[in-house]
Amino acid sequence: MKFATYRDGSRDGKLVVVSRDLARAVAVPEIATTLQFALDNWAAVAPKLHEVYIALNNDKLSDDFAFNEKECASPLPRAYQWADGSAYVNHVELVRKARGAEMPPSFWEDPLMYQGGSDAFIGPREDIPLASESWGIDFEGEIAIVTGDVPMGVQASEAREHIRLLMLVNDVSLRGLIPNELGKGFGFFNSKPSSAFSPVAVTPDELGDAWQDGKVHLPLRSTYNGELFGYPNAGEDMTFNFDRLIQHAAMTRPLSAGTIIGSGTVSNKQGTEHGSAVVEGGVGYSCIAEVRMIETIRDGKPATSFMKFGDTIRMEMLDQQGNSIFGAIDQQVIAYKGP
Repeated sequence: MKFATYRDGSRDGKLVVVSRDLARAVAVPEIATTLQFALDNWAAVAPKLHEVYIALNNDKLSDDFAFNEKECASPLPRAYQWADGSAYVNHVELVRKARGAEMPPSFWEDPLMYQGGSDAFIGPREDIPLASESWGIDFEGEIAIVTGDVPMGVQASEAREHIRLLMLVNDVSLRGLIPNELGKGFGFFNSKPSSAFSPVAVTPDELGDAWQDGKVHLPLRSTYNGELFGYPNAGEDMTFNFDRLIQHAAMTRPLSAGTIIGSGTVSNKQGTEHGSAVVEGGVGYSCIAEVRMIETIRDGKPATSFMKFGDTIRMEMLDQQGNSIFGAIDQQVIAYKGP
């Protein structure tokens, strides 16, 4: 099944079921008014939503309408929890190498994860308002899952049954604010503004054979200012799959239905020590920071700048036939004018 949330003037929007080809949609207020309601009552409503989904795909409905990604908020405009991991340890290793730090062996065995702000996600086609270019504005292309209720202490072998949906993520990062903030020893806060998610959230079965071993085995395409910046495969070089990330998040507390867990920046080694850019024949990157890290390691200093006001970023994932699965995150960075 595929779901989206249309803006309707309320905080949590209106749930719509979206056709597999992203062409048509239908509201389902008699079943679930919001996606959070559906997640809270999944066992009861999922079969009914599936019936609507089948009918929509077979053109059997009279009240459906053309689906418009520009009308979408993030599938969950706000969530009870947003926890972002760093499952691609290649990305972490690059960050540390760029500043001359060795990576502890434990990073290959125990996932990194932070708890982000989940009360005000940005819509997939909304601008990213920020007050200063000096903050080091960066995009980060990721995959995310949405869980049902997860018991505390769940094991990785049992975690996958709790995955309800998958989405794409632009986890906006302010690289210039991160060092001082982490230096306080208390984690991210100001350096992680509101994230954005794909227009559509999908159930794992929609990915077919691309969903294996708790990973999505398809390229994540990032187009920066109109040029392809990267298309690393989300299933490659993922040290910790989503089963393991769920286990980590639920180690000491249960997770409520609607919890979002991110993969961290999708990153491929590409058979080399650091990977390579698209213009060099590689699959590129999912954030600017990795390019700057490689430039620092290679040349002693970065040459690529972070995002400026007016810059655009588009993220999308296509199936084997070239069809968009989640719709596209397509955003522009703008200057924030204040409240």
